[in-house]
Amino acid sequence: MAARAIQVLAFVGAPAAGKTEAASVAKTLGIPIITMGDVVRAELRRRGLPLSDENAGTIASELRAQEGMDAIAKRCIPQVRAIAGEKAVIVIDGIRGISEVETFKKEFGTDFTLVRVDAPLNLRYERIKTRGRGDDSLSIEEFKTREERENEWGLGEAMKNADKVITNTDSRELFKEQIEEILAFSRLEYA
Repeated sequence: MAARAIQVLAFVGAPAAGKTEAASVAKTLGIPIITMGDVVRAELRRRGLPLSDENAGTIASELRAQEGMDAIAKRCIPQVRAIAGEKAVIVIDGIRGISEVETFKKEFGTDFTLVRVDAPLNLRYERIKTRGRGDDSLSIEEFKTREERENEWGLGEAMKNADKVITNTDSRELFKEQIEEILAFSRLEYA
């Protein structure tokens, strides 16, 4: 089989399931990462708003209301295209809805692979309390509200459409091995 030009791997999952951890594994392997949440954080900075879950959620919802449910994906595509000539595999961290999946599939066709990262709510909440991001200082009720908001964006539907599924309930080392396996296959296929 002849190698193809580019492979776009995108991680989808509920908050704190391990998407960013998966992306960090790719980064250690020299694979470029595009983080969809950076679009929202950049908009917060542009507007002079502090980073908080509430502000991030408001801005993300606003962008989707004004520009379509795939607004953040559309803003990421030029970044992917800019890197595409340099690297065979690119990782997108943070798909939040089915519209984003559809936009990436339309743009990249069979060169787009969606990887779902799963973990139960109680484990995800424990992780969110320890990871130290500015938008993570949440009570369990706020965490559930965040999850409901992301489900309104079509997160559940996006997760159902994943090409591959990884369960992130064991050790960090095992999770890293699972991610490395997916990335190694992509690198072989698209080298």
